Amino acid sequence: MGSARATFELGAVLRFVDLAVAALADAREEIDALNVYPVPDGDTGTNMFLTVSAAREALQEATGGDPGADLSAAMQAFSRGALLGARGNSGVILSQMLGALANRIAGAGSQDRSAAVFAAAMTEATDASYAAVGTPVEGTILTVARAAADAATAAAEDPTLRLGPVVAAAAGAARAALAETPTQLQTLADAGVVDAGGRGLCVILDAAETALTGRRPVAASRQPGRELGRHRIPVPMPTHDLTPGGPAYEVMYLLDADDDAIGTLRAALAPLGDSLVVVGGDGLWNVHVHVDDVGAALEAGLEAGRPHRVRVTHFAEQVAAAGESGTGRTGGGTVRDGRTVVAVAAGSGLHELFAQAGAVVVDGGPGRRPSTGMILEAIERCSAAEVVVLPNDPDSVRVAEIAARTAEEQGRVRVAVIPSVAQVQGLAAIAVHEPGRSFDQDVLHMTATARHARHGAVTVAVRQAITMAGPCEPGDVLGVIEGDFAIVGHDLETVATGVIERLVGGGGELVTLVAGEGATDLAGRCAAHVESHHPTVDVVVYDGGQERYPLLVAVE
Repeated sequence: MGSARATFELGAVLRFVDLAVAALADAREEIDALNVYPVPDGDTGTNMFLTVSAAREALQEATGGDPGADLSAAMQAFSRGALLGARGNSGVILSQMLGALANRIAGAGSQDRSAAVFAAAMTEATDASYAAVGTPVEGTILTVARAAADAATAAAEDPTLRLGPVVAAAAGAARAALAETPTQLQTLADAGVVDAGGRGLCVILDAAETALTGRRPVAASRQPGRELGRHRIPVPMPTHDLTPGGPAYEVMYLLDADDDAIGTLRAALAPLGDSLVVVGGDGLWNVHVHVDDVGAALEAGLEAGRPHRVRVTHFAEQVAAAGESGTGRTGGGTVRDGRTVVAVAAGSGLHELFAQAGAVVVDGGPGRRPSTGMILEAIERCSAAEVVVLPNDPDSVRVAEIAARTAEEQGRVRVAVIPSVAQVQGLAAIAVHEPGRSFDQDVLHMTATARHARHGAVTVAVRQAITMAGPCEPGDVLGVIEGDFAIVGHDLETVATGVIERLVGGGGELVTLVAGEGATDLAGRCAAHVESHHPTVDVVVYDGGQERYPLLVAVE
C-alpha cells in the first residue's frame, strides 16, 4: 500500500481477501465449536466463512484478479457480494462491517493517508454494526470491533505510521478484547469460551495484518485450561418476536434525512417499542421498529426527515403505505401476479412438505443456513407480486429481512417476513396461508398462528455441559422447549413424551410431530402416547428428515 500518504491499492485488498478466506476456512470448525453447546447446531464460523467467500467471489468477478482494475467498482462489488452472501446473524453483522469498510475505501481520495482512511473506516463499520442492533450487547463481536476501531484511530494519529502498524494495532486490540468477552457475558463465562463472532473478526483482522506486514499473529482462540462449549448469544438481532403483551405493529419505512438527524431519531423510537433497526447512510435510511403507537413512530420519522414507502404490517389495518414498491414486473419485464410463500426447510421431508403446500423452498438448517442472496433469488424466481417468507430459524430471520428489503428496493415485489423461529412454526403458518385474503390479513393470520404454535424438540448431547435443566454428558438426551434445554435424560422416548406433556400442559387441540432422519419409530410411539393420554387432542406425524433432531414438536 505504498508510502505513508498513499491511499489503498487494489492488489493489497485482493491479497487480504484471499488470506481472510483461507484463515476462516482453517478456523471455521474452531469458531463453530465456540457456540456448539452441548449440541452441534452452532455455525458462526461457517456463516462468516461463507459470507467472506461470497464477497471474494464478487470481487474476483468484478476485477478478474487484476490489481489494476478500478478500485471503486471493485469495492462496490465486494460490498454487495458480502451483503448477498450473508448467512446467519454473524454473517449479517460482518457484511455490514465489510460494506462500511469497502465504501470508505472506495471514496478515499488519492491524497488521503491510507492509515487514516482505515481508522475512519473501522469506526464507521463499527458504528454501522451497533446501529443495526436495536439493543447492543457487550461481550460480543460488537465489543471486539469497537476495541479494534479505537486502537486504529489512536495509532493513526501518528502521521509517520503507515497502514501496516495501524492495522496491527487494531488486530492486537481485537485479540485483547476477545479475551475479555467472558467477563462481560455470563453465558460465555459459564461455558468457558470466548465470543464466537468476536473470534471470527479477529481471524479477519489477523489476515489483514498478515497481508500488509507479512507477520502471522498468534491468535488467542480460547482461554488456557477451559473446556470449549457453546453459547447461544452471539449478538441479538431483531427477530420480530411478537410475544403476548409485546408491541402490536411492525412499522417500516425509508427515510430521507441528514445523517446527523439519525441519533435523535433512534432516541425517539427506542422507548416506543422494540426490534429497532435503523441502517443506511448518505441521506437514505431504512427504519424498522415494533410499536403500539404507529403515529408516534411515523412522527419521529417526520421530525428527522421525509419518510416514504411506509409499511405497517402483521395486524388489523394498514395505517400507511405511501409509495409502495409493487410495480408488478420483474427486471425482465415479466408481469408479476399472485402470492407465493418462500420457506426455509431443514430436511428433505420438510422440503417436500413445504413444496406440497405450494411454497418455493430454500434448503437450510444448522451448518448450511441460506444466504441473503439465496432467499432473494427465491423471491425473484417465484414471479409473484406478493411474497411471504418463512425463515423457520432464529439465525435466518435477519437474513430473510435483508433479502426482503433488497427485493422491495428493486421495485419488483411486496414482501413480508413471518418471524418463524422453528420449522414447526413454519408448518403451522403455511397451513393457514390463504391467497384469497388481502395480503395484510394473510400475513396477520400466518404470524398469529406461528406465534401461538408452542414448539419443542429432542436432540442428543455431544459434549459435557451445564444446561438450564442441569448438567449433561455426551450421549444424554436433551428436551428442548421454546429454544431452551428443559429436560436431560437417557431415553429418547421418555424425554420426547416429557417435552410433549409440558407443551400440551399449556392447552392445545393439535400436536404435530416431525420425525428426524431415521426416527420414524420414535414419532410413531409418541403419537400413540398422545392418543392414549390425550384422547381429545388430534395428532399428526410427518417425516421431516432433519439432522441432529430426532423429533420436532408443535402444539397449537
